[in-house]
Amino acid sequence: METENVKEIPGIAVIGSGYWGKNLVRNYFNIGALMLICDKNENVLANFSTQYQGVETCMALSDVLGREDIEGVVIATPAETHYDLAREAMLAGKHVYVEKPLVLKEDEAQELIDLADAKKKVLMVGHLLQYHPVFERLRELVRSGELGRINYIYSHRLNLGKIRREENILWSFAPHDVSMIISLAGEEPESVLATGGYYLHQKIADVTTTHLEFGSGLRAQIFVSWLHPFKEQKLVVVGDRKMAVFDDTNTWENKLLIYPHEIQWQGNIPTPAKAKPERPDITEAEPLRRECQYFLECISNGKKPPTDGREGLRVLRVLNASQRSLDSNGQRIYLEEVSEHGAVSQPEKSFGKKDKFFAHETSVIDDNVTIGEGTKIWHFCHVLAGSEIGKRCNIGQNVVIGPDVNIGNGCKIQNNVSVYKGVTLEDDVFCGPCMVFTNVYNPRAAIRRMDEIRPTLVKKGATIGANSTLVCGVTIGKYAFIGAGSVVTRDVEDHALFVGNPARNVGWVCECGVKLGADFSCSACGKSYPELGL
Repeated sequence: METENVKEIPGIAVIGSGYWGKNLVRNYFNIGALMLICDKNENVLANFSTQYQGVETCMALSDVLGREDIEGVVIATPAETHYDLAREAMLAGKHVYVEKPLVLKEDEAQELIDLADAKKKVLMVGHLLQYHPVFERLRELVRSGELGRINYIYSHRLNLGKIRREENILWSFAPHDVSMIISLAGEEPESVLATGGYYLHQKIADVTTTHLEFGSGLRAQIFVSWLHPFKEQKLVVVGDRKMAVFDDTNTWENKLLIYPHEIQWQGNIPTPAKAKPERPDITEAEPLRRECQYFLECISNGKKPPTDGREGLRVLRVLNASQRSLDSNGQRIYLEEVSEHGAVSQPEKSFGKKDKFFAHETSVIDDNVTIGEGTKIWHFCHVLAGSEIGKRCNIGQNVVIGPDVNIGNGCKIQNNVSVYKGVTLEDDVFCGPCMVFTNVYNPRAAIRRMDEIRPTLVKKGATIGANSTLVCGVTIGKYAFIGAGSVVTRDVEDHALFVGNPARNVGWVCECGVKLGADFSCSACGKSYPELGL
């Protein structure tokens, strides 16, 4: 990759200056492009003001987007914020660089791509190793046919390093390897299979192995771990003429070794023919600085980055498929075809037969949703991916369900209820208007705790009254009744009547909803529950 001199250096603002953002701050400052640092930590900004004389700081996004002298915005914040920040920046007329991954959802990635095209703005993703001089030489060797037909690629990215709580090892380490492998393969994989280990936290994978299969017959494997006794960053490319090893932890002259090894057939027996490694001459340069310079050149000269939004979407699709495979204990996941325009073709939504349920035209139903026969979904509802709704349910106005929520048959969810991830409703559950589910026990806006979701189970036939609140982690028993406005902080027994704040047991309720008498019998239907008195 040849770099060009930028005639007039564009002004850059860096949003997020933490673990990796501080490296971007350093490089853009040394290049002479850094004008503004935006961060929510006042102490961090104060230190930067001392360290980088002449660079302004701010805490509000509006202070960045309102600056006409800033042409490019560099985003190095948590991944769940990327979409909103990148979208706002492009709408404000800024070119955008986003640290990996581009976003977390594929439809959001496509929206950013379309917006960049419409606004004629650069959208670049921080897949750093695509700008490494050693990888660039390796890619040249592969594309020139020097290694012959590529049969197999495997990568190791291992360390006993920074262990994250906001993402697992797949999303933290593997994006770089996925990006490099797709670039070398020149195609997207047809399928992925991922397995992992959960040693420090039962919901955050510390070690994963991902297998990719391509239509050309190429196979690839990615092994990532942050529970390893030493640092290893190695990419091995096996061709039928030569083999290459990119070892980023080695000295510069040994980072890329080409082995003219071959497999020769002698009497129908494959026999390895080994040779001494070759060391290509590669000019040393810091990959991150080259990546930063490339973004500036794209802004000034209209160049297209190799890691543009479409490349970011391709990597995201592989990561999402890998996560689905990981979540399903290693099930092979097949990726959909990509259209000639680069847009992901979406499969038919798995709603069941469309004439078997009703969804109002103002409702939004994501892909990968299952809805049972006879269910009705009314105005302004949103059913998120991975959710399953049973038969004969009635979903009132302005209800949000999901992602990954299971709702049984015959449930009624009244207006203005959000059924969050972690909540499960069995059959015939009634959720009154404006009642509240929670899924994180001690939420903070600034701390991501979605890996700490506490499951809530509402068993068959239970009623949750209007404006009541269920603190996450509780189980509501069969045919229990939660009075209006109650706050439930502990498990509720079968048939129990709970009211108050905090809610307490004040009696027992029949299946038909009538309070039982002292003898545990129902005055309305005559049913008796002597076991409740034991």
